[in-house]
Amino acid sequence: MPSPPEKLRSWRRLAKLAERGVASEGGRLALSRAASSATVRSLGVRVGPLLVELSRQGIGKETLAALVELAQESQLPDAVEAQFRGDRINATEDRAVLHTALRAPAAARPASVADEIEREQRRMLDFAEALRSGRRVGCTGRPIRTLVHVGIGGSHLGPHLVCEALASPPGRLPPDIRFLANIDGHAAATTLAGLDPETTFFAVVSKSFGTEETLANAAAARSWLLERTLQPKALVHHFAAITANVEAAREFGIAPDTCFPMSDSVGGRFSVWSAVGLPVAARIGRQGFVDFLGGAHRMDRHFRSAPVERNAPMLLALVGLLNANFRGASSHAVLAYDGRLRRLPDYLQQLEMESNGKSVRTDGEASAVHTAPVIWGGEETNGQHAFHQLLHQGTRTVSADLVAVVNPAHRHLEQHERLLAHCLAQGEALELGDNAEDPHRRTPGNRPTTTILLDELTPHALGALLALYEHKVFCAGRLLQVNSFDQWGVELGKRLAAPVRQTLATGVVRPETDPTTAALLDAIRGRRLRQ
Repeated sequence: MPSPPEKLRSWRRLAKLAERGVASEGGRLALSRAASSATVRSLGVRVGPLLVELSRQGIGKETLAALVELAQESQLPDAVEAQFRGDRINATEDRAVLHTALRAPAAARPASVADEIEREQRRMLDFAEALRSGRRVGCTGRPIRTLVHVGIGGSHLGPHLVCEALASPPGRLPPDIRFLANIDGHAAATTLAGLDPETTFFAVVSKSFGTEETLANAAAARSWLLERTLQPKALVHHFAAITANVEAAREFGIAPDTCFPMSDSVGGRFSVWSAVGLPVAARIGRQGFVDFLGGAHRMDRHFRSAPVERNAPMLLALVGLLNANFRGASSHAVLAYDGRLRRLPDYLQQLEMESNGKSVRTDGEASAVHTAPVIWGGEETNGQHAFHQLLHQGTRTVSADLVAVVNPAHRHLEQHERLLAHCLAQGEALELGDNAEDPHRRTPGNRPTTTILLDELTPHALGALLALYEHKVFCAGRLLQVNSFDQWGVELGKRLAAPVRQTLATGVVRPETDPTTAALLDAIRGRRLRQ
């Protein structure tokens, strides 16, 4: 493991460049309107159907050289190979990280898992095709028409994004797909409303099969099904589990032939390529899912082979580190200039913040640098009428990714041209600003952005886009020297919730209860309509 990042020569070099203003091209990000097209092209990286354009990051030759040196000093290329080799790079849990193996051709997978991946992927795709074709029937013999995906966090955000983003291929009507994630009972009531229990199927997704929210929703779905079908054995016809704890799923009542394993070496937020992607396969079909994996693998090949200065995921990670630690950007906006990608900010919020939102390095010492920024954003151009004011004239610097699709899947071409025009104009406005005479109209510019263009929103292109961001997150974690594949910070709140729930149920406040929590419990008890 290299020295802590702030001790590296390249880090000190970046700090000096920032002090001199060179890290932002002489104090400003703008390359100027007279910048040569060759300069701009040199900062754009194409990977198949994706163009990653970094020219609005204001990276000069000195800054780029220092960033490349930082990657080399951090042993980033070696870390990439260690991941693909199947080394146990998740040090705190002593696990390999194998999500890339799920989308690799059989010959490129680690030998220890190749056969299992092939077998289980075929099982999942066969099951998805049975759902799509109507061959899968419920307890009364009627074909399944609705698939409800029950999961939260990584088990939910990736599949939900992909299912909404991608259209089903023509010629066959897929099942209606709904998602049930939140423990809020309103979510269950809304999701189940209007469904026919005889034609509804539930896929319960939890690696441990112990996630509180998922099991509570699964239990609510089980009760709903049994109360309406009056068939005690209905569960075996209407439930599947995607989990690493198959025994717990069986105890819940799910039949062994509809239990699909999750590997301990695949984290939830990296799991859409696995059986967790069942609703994706049910929506876009076997070939669509294969294309989705193929797009991700194309990005994997680029990631492993391209030099740092032409490596799209590495460059995204490096400029993210530059913006957070040397340009004062504590948050990063994801601006989706395509309504089909409106869930991309939520997906990336978890991917980046749960992976790299750490304050302790892998060596157990406190980090002395800024790690993951706050990730947020929205669907455009709605965001332009909601929060772009802060991006342009706020007192805090916010970096941004602008993601757009060149060729739409509709015929409203004039509207699409307007959408693309706004995307490009926002990048220009954030970079250059406007030195108006009226101070209230003045916009300082100097806001760093990256523009990502997809040729079309196909399974292949979306797979490449998600893999791009996965690799960016891995690189950022390596540069920052945090473990991107654990999430111990979420455990404390879950642990504290159990005794609070017991107090809500019994009315008995434990002596050790936090005073504010005790006061809030008392306020809840005093206003409850049902005791």
